[in-house]
Amino acid sequence: MPVSDRQHTLANSASLTGTSLHTGEQVTLTLQPAPENTGFKFRRVDLDDKPFIPALVEKVQKVERATTIAEGGVNVHTVEHVISALAGMGVDNAIIEMDANEPPIADGSALPYVELIRKAGLKEQGEARKVFEIREPIYQETRDGSILTIVPDKKFRISCTNVGPDGRYTQFQSLEITPEIYEKEIAPARTFVYYEDIAPLLEKGLIKGGTLEAAIVIRGDTLLCKQPLRFADEFVRHKILDMVGDLMLSGKRITGHVIAIRPGHGPNTELARAIVGQYNQMRAMVPPAVQIPSGEAVLGINEVMKILPHRYPFLMVDRIVGFEGETKCTGVKNVTVNEPYFNGHFPDHPIMPGVLQLEAMAQVASVLMLRRSENAGKIGYFMSANNVKWRKPVLPGDTIFIETEITAMKRNIGKAIGRCIVNGQVVSEADLMFSLVDR
Repeated sequence: MPVSDRQHTLANSASLTGTSLHTGEQVTLTLQPAPENTGFKFRRVDLDDKPFIPALVEKVQKVERATTIAEGGVNVHTVEHVISALAGMGVDNAIIEMDANEPPIADGSALPYVELIRKAGLKEQGEARKVFEIREPIYQETRDGSILTIVPDKKFRISCTNVGPDGRYTQFQSLEITPEIYEKEIAPARTFVYYEDIAPLLEKGLIKGGTLEAAIVIRGDTLLCKQPLRFADEFVRHKILDMVGDLMLSGKRITGHVIAIRPGHGPNTELARAIVGQYNQMRAMVPPAVQIPSGEAVLGINEVMKILPHRYPFLMVDRIVGFEGETKCTGVKNVTVNEPYFNGHFPDHPIMPGVLQLEAMAQVASVLMLRRSENAGKIGYFMSANNVKWRKPVLPGDTIFIETEITAMKRNIGKAIGRCIVNGQVVSEADLMFSLVDR
């Protein structure tokens, strides 16, 4: 699978039919392509209105032996394997359609879903892939002995220790999560259950579809399964598989080193909530997006400062006095002798530096580009200026009208022309190029 900084969806749809683990029902699951920034959504096509359920931690309903998500009265059980496969193989956006409330268990691993993704193929999308870097450690400990931590790391790695009842089959494994490693080292690991846990599960109406083809049963020191172990440490690798799926319920790809002792679906999903909490705390530092009027409007200095990040002494726009359609904007800068740059440019003959006139054009053009709804909350970076001309000096007491016009906009790159006018005469002009990025 290709490594890319762009989002990916499926190139085609692909289906898998089988038996669900806990309900024992026959189910057909179909992976469908999805638009950028969709994430993962399940769809119950067996119901009349074919409702969607976003694969997000706030939709988690219960976490007993599997992860269940719900929207209203509609739920989907055992979502972790298919989400794990999609995330592990580099898919960012997908619709998971099912005609029952639980995916097929297949052989108890994520390998059948990896093969389904391979069959569908991947398609690169235009939007950049967003990855949340864990910058502050996250730690949680439960009463039943689970300890989960995430520490900063430039890659996504999981180090996991599985501890069974009475310390049986204690295993450790540490793996970086990449599509190549996931496919070979994680996806084939099958689900497992301890024999003494089977009776309570049956009493609760669970594992109706359980067979030795779909799971490994541990009875004392004996392993009951149709096939030999795929890895000597297959159990801990399956725990890592589950964690990849459960943590993706945060809705965020992350970089960080997850260190887990005795993980489970409950602790995993709580860690996903903690990731969301740290992300929201980080995003709270970003000023809220300003809704710039779409019609005729005048923006005072306070409104300008909500849009532009510049402040004294580098804010070169006092007011926006008009918009013309979606492509033209006019701003005003009042030049006074109190401007700090006049101390050195020049004390006996104060002239506004030409480069600051250029900056004024760029700031007005940024307001115009940020007016578009898809650019709300972003910030404009100056990339280049061409055909720059300074025609007349700008002096204290002058009022500059700054006119800008967007000439091209493709993805996050914009081009504009700008000119500064004093007393009806052009004093400077330039062709500008910008890059819009998230704050």
